[in-house]
Amino acid sequence: MNWRWIFRMAWRDSRKSRSRLFLFIASIVLGIASLVAMYSFNANLKRDIDDQAAGLIGADLELESRRKPSEAALAFVDSLIGLSEDHAREERFVSMARFPKANGSRLVQVRALSGAFPFYGTLETVPVEGALHFGQEQSVLVDKTLMLQFGAEVQDTLQLGVSDFSISGSLINSPGQTAFSGAMAPTVYVPLRYLEGTGLQQVGSRIEYRYYFKFPQGFRVDDLVKQLDDRLEELQLQSATIASTKESAGRSFSDVADFMGLVGFIALLLGCIGVSSAVHIYVREKLVTVAILRCLGTSARQAFFIFLVQIAGIGLAGGILGALLGTMIQYFLPLVMQDFLPVALSSQVSWPAIVQGVGLGMVISILFALVPLVAVRHISPLNTLRVNEETAPSWKDPLRWWIYSLIVVFVVVFARWQLRDWMQTFFFMLGIAFTFALLYGVAKGFVYLIRRHFPSKWPYLWRQGLANLYRPHNQTLVLLVSIGLGTAFIATLFFVQDMLLERVSMASSNNQANMVLFDIQTGQKDSVKHLTLDAGLPVMQEVPIVTMQIAAINGHTMADIRSDSTSELSQRAFRGEIRATYRDSLFESEKITDGKWIGEVMQGDTGQVSLEKRYAERIGVQVGDRLLLNVQGVTVPAIVSSFREVDWNRFQTNFRLVFAKGTIDQAPQFHVLMTRINSESESAAFQQLIVSRFPNISVLDLNMILEVLDSLLEKIGFVIQFIGGFSILTGLVVLIASVMISKYQRIRENVLLRTLGASRRQILVITLCEYLFLGVLASFTGIMLAVLGSSLLAVFVFETSFIPPMGGVLLLVLSVSALTVFIGVINSLSILRQSPLEVLRKE
Repeated sequence: MNWRWIFRMAWRDSRKSRSRLFLFIASIVLGIASLVAMYSFNANLKRDIDDQAAGLIGADLELESRRKPSEAALAFVDSLIGLSEDHAREERFVSMARFPKANGSRLVQVRALSGAFPFYGTLETVPVEGALHFGQEQSVLVDKTLMLQFGAEVQDTLQLGVSDFSISGSLINSPGQTAFSGAMAPTVYVPLRYLEGTGLQQVGSRIEYRYYFKFPQGFRVDDLVKQLDDRLEELQLQSATIASTKESAGRSFSDVADFMGLVGFIALLLGCIGVSSAVHIYVREKLVTVAILRCLGTSARQAFFIFLVQIAGIGLAGGILGALLGTMIQYFLPLVMQDFLPVALSSQVSWPAIVQGVGLGMVISILFALVPLVAVRHISPLNTLRVNEETAPSWKDPLRWWIYSLIVVFVVVFARWQLRDWMQTFFFMLGIAFTFALLYGVAKGFVYLIRRHFPSKWPYLWRQGLANLYRPHNQTLVLLVSIGLGTAFIATLFFVQDMLLERVSMASSNNQANMVLFDIQTGQKDSVKHLTLDAGLPVMQEVPIVTMQIAAINGHTMADIRSDSTSELSQRAFRGEIRATYRDSLFESEKITDGKWIGEVMQGDTGQVSLEKRYAERIGVQVGDRLLLNVQGVTVPAIVSSFREVDWNRFQTNFRLVFAKGTIDQAPQFHVLMTRINSESESAAFQQLIVSRFPNISVLDLNMILEVLDSLLEKIGFVIQFIGGFSILTGLVVLIASVMISKYQRIRENVLLRTLGASRRQILVITLCEYLFLGVLASFTGIMLAVLGSSLLAVFVFETSFIPPMGGVLLLVLSVSALTVFIGVINSLSILRQSPLEVLRKE
């Protein structure tokens, strides 16, 4: 085969059609751009995490315990201190901070430090002296957002517990901190040596104990941790090193990058549909050209390769353009993502990502253009005399089936490349297949219904616009899929965001509690209750809480289970503290699923405990099993009497373990009280009253949580909208390209109508009606998909009900329909402005 001649013919034939060929590939440019941007972002993020991993943890080794370390654990820590160059200690918990100057209080995360932590990275403060002199006097560093909220300044007073501290600096940044992580409870750094004087270390206080170590350069920290793994597990100490932090952070944020890649992939699939549809029309327009070539001796195979070379060349150009656009976009991603990442993001050109984008452009263009291009092989020289647009049935052509198989394999392999395993790939492909099949089915069904039940009594212009949806070579299918999928994506985002906010809002409605007071000591219980009632507030729930650990299950300890690989019990049952309660009745949010509820036992009887069902399944416990519990140094036996199903969506105290009265009543405990506040001013006044009288008590206001959640969801929603915008913009590009391509085949129709006496206004109304029908149908179908997806998420993920907001649905339908009409009409105006004779002369 003379390839030189084929390339020359492809170049010559493309001279008049290059603008149209570029429109074909414009459909995939945004998809490639999004993938290149995401790949570049992922590469830069991995490099930044590698470079800044030491600053994320702030030390070579971090040990964490969620209970007060035992003597053995402290001795183990001391042994590591002997190996290290430097060390630091931290106690971390949440408590109330009060700003006397502003007469306001807020739940904060207290980080009490001793030592020169961080060993890597810095505490960035304004002024810088705040961090340099931290720990030398009774002063604190306060998160900048907290300073702004209460109008606080350096040297102002901050009250923690019963102690007053001077604010020495506004905290700008600290190791591992993100704007997202500090939204619910902003950070306050306090010197550890002054913590005891605050009175915040009470019974039941949930304190995280952390120890940081800096080892000599070249010390093999990870080898040491591996050697001490069993000992760490025995002492219930969790470890983190620079290498493990690098791995876990990279894994976590690579999931984000994978998600963004999938969104780009969906945009690319939309573009592929546009390419296939556009090439289909292009081939139809080239029937006479191909027939002439066949008359001059060109074989069907040569004709096929002429147009394949054209598509491959434009695909290469589209890939390069998409790669360049994606490279530019990735410079803006740090502005969008920085609040959610603990590292400072950099932006560098990723050549592997560019090469992937360019290669992907060519492969996509060729692969999806092959389906309509194979029809070129069946064009007969007879078409020079009589244009016959009918080809052999596609299902009889074995080459088409091979092409379809290649497309499926490509999509599956590409999806697997983006996802973790084949199971995720299967469900993703199932969802994509269902979505496209539904949109395809709706389009075909709609066309069928129009043909079968055509509204013959409608005005002529409306009937003509409706009939255009099933005229030969119509774009109904491709436009419905592209517009519908984009609408489904953006609608699902809004529905889920609205669902999450509604879920939290419901917890504060219907006279349910919306404020919780915790860390109430036993001696304070009655006083706090009377103070609440005196303030005119109801006491809606008052619950005792006892901290404990599981020491043995049916006589098997963690060491036994670790050594027995056949045991069905989980080691996680023995890790961490459990907060349990005791009572003689069930709450409304609870339902017994297995066993029998026992509310009280007599003195001397074995204790009875009810477990939350899913927790029991996770740790491998059955009804009737015997537990041995370490209740703050005292072992208490108990029998599992029942399993409970708990509604965790309610804003109330829910527990994994609920004991019968008479089992742990005398154990050291603290209490939680729940009440309802009706206004923001009432909430602020009551919080001030509690904090001033009982500084150790923390107050959580559900209304504040709702405000913070709303703010966070707006930020997350913006990120998802930014990422999802690629899919939506791709849908618009496909729409524009399809309209502009189909414009050439509308010329004959419009010339015929004008010749028969139709005015420009009438043709404009026909065009408007056609795109109005398309926009309404596509947006409605997309919203139905979004409603279906959101309903499934509501049932299986959020475990709540979902009712779509009708106002938002109507607004989205109107917006998408108006945009579709606008694009369709604007691109058709050039035909309407010319006379039939001018159009015929040009053509």
